[in-house]
Amino acid sequence: MAEEDIAEEMGQLRRENQELKAEIERLRRMLEEALRASKRQAAPFSRRHPKAQPQKPGRKSGQRYGRRCRRPVPEQVDEVVEVPLPSRCPRCGGGVEEEETVSQFQTEIPPPQVERIEFRIRVGRCRCCRRRVQGRHPRQTSNAIGGAASQLGPRALALATLLNKGLGLPYGKTATVLEQAFGLRVSRGGLCQAMERVGRRAEPTYQALVEQVRGSPSVTPDETGWKVGGQLWWMWVFSTPQVTVYAIQPGRGFEQAARILGADFAGFLVRDGWAVYRRFVHALHQSCLAHLLRRCREMMLVGGKQGTEFPRQIQAILQQALLLRDRCQQKQISDHGVAVSRGRLEARLDQSLQRCYRSSQNRRLANHLLRERDALFTFLNCPGLEATNWRAEQAIRPMVVARKVWGGNRTPRGAQTQSILVSFLQTCRQQLQPASPLIQSLLCSSQPKVLDLLASTR
Repeated sequence: MAEEDIAEEMGQLRRENQELKAEIERLRRMLEEALRASKRQAAPFSRRHPKAQPQKPGRKSGQRYGRRCRRPVPEQVDEVVEVPLPSRCPRCGGGVEEEETVSQFQTEIPPPQVERIEFRIRVGRCRCCRRRVQGRHPRQTSNAIGGAASQLGPRALALATLLNKGLGLPYGKTATVLEQAFGLRVSRGGLCQAMERVGRRAEPTYQALVEQVRGSPSVTPDETGWKVGGQLWWMWVFSTPQVTVYAIQPGRGFEQAARILGADFAGFLVRDGWAVYRRFVHALHQSCLAHLLRRCREMMLVGGKQGTEFPRQIQAILQQALLLRDRCQQKQISDHGVAVSRGRLEARLDQSLQRCYRSSQNRRLANHLLRERDALFTFLNCPGLEATNWRAEQAIRPMVVARKVWGGNRTPRGAQTQSILVSFLQTCRQQLQPASPLIQSLLCSSQPKVLDLLASTR
């Protein structure tokens, strides 16, 4: 081999060596950042890279001020307080003469006061069957007497349910709020038993919500880890535009999903790429494009110079599909134009998937897309169908926060109570209904009843 060839080869090896060192350094920094991120709590404490020139906090001047809003004047005034002028000027001590009277309004919480009610219950016996009979007042939450005669009222239980299940406060902090705000002393164990009683009253309504999810034309499911008694269970969520149902179950398989959704579900299923969802063979599937786009971005970030062409192609195809959907919603393209453009996108995708890739990450992505091929562009065939599972992601986020705060449930019964009550509260939130009066009506009912949470929308 000539000296010139040897020198050229050595130069090429040096350049490749420098590129590999730079690639190793880049991957090392990314690995360190990933390890640090894995140890952080799941809360938005800080961005990884703060802005170099952040905007000044507070309201902007001129046209950038934003929506102007102020607290409205109350329609009803319960108390009028006269505020006299001081006799002397606070600055110079001179006399003061009155010019006008102006008004200031204040909306205040009245001093908390706990009602202690005694129900004088008449007890008798049937003349025919000789069974014991006792009266019941509409404000009572239970027929218990004797050792269980002292109980919390329906308003107190409704507030505790909202604090614990709706806002994610642990039992200890819920008890603290009740004591400091209202002077109502209650133990954590007492609250736990009260939550279980509320859950039993709301269980028929929960089963009705499950049936409404099964009959919905479109459902968005998702799942996340949950601890029950220190063991790994799964928090499932099934969300529709009207109803949300949670279910804490010991597995993450088809059996658990079908327990809520029904094995023969035949509506639209907008889900991520979890293989279990593909077993709903009667459903029309839409795979979440946001997950795929995020995966493509991560592959392009860690792929370096090689192996990024395939995820970049997939990202472009998916983004063009979303752009086509937006144009269709804005009536900028006809149905025939949508069909033609969709066919071209599918042809580009099929062409990309027919190639053989050396990178293992590209092969895994290609195999996943082959499995999800029929579920990628369903939203283009069905106007109004979501292209991502954002609805379930939003619904499951409060549960992730609650998991960080107090870990999970201690018993399966507690997990069932959690599923029932958070489903009840989330559906009320979707329907813009106050949950407290509904909980009170359940507690004060002498017989189990089913509340129609969608009645106000019909």
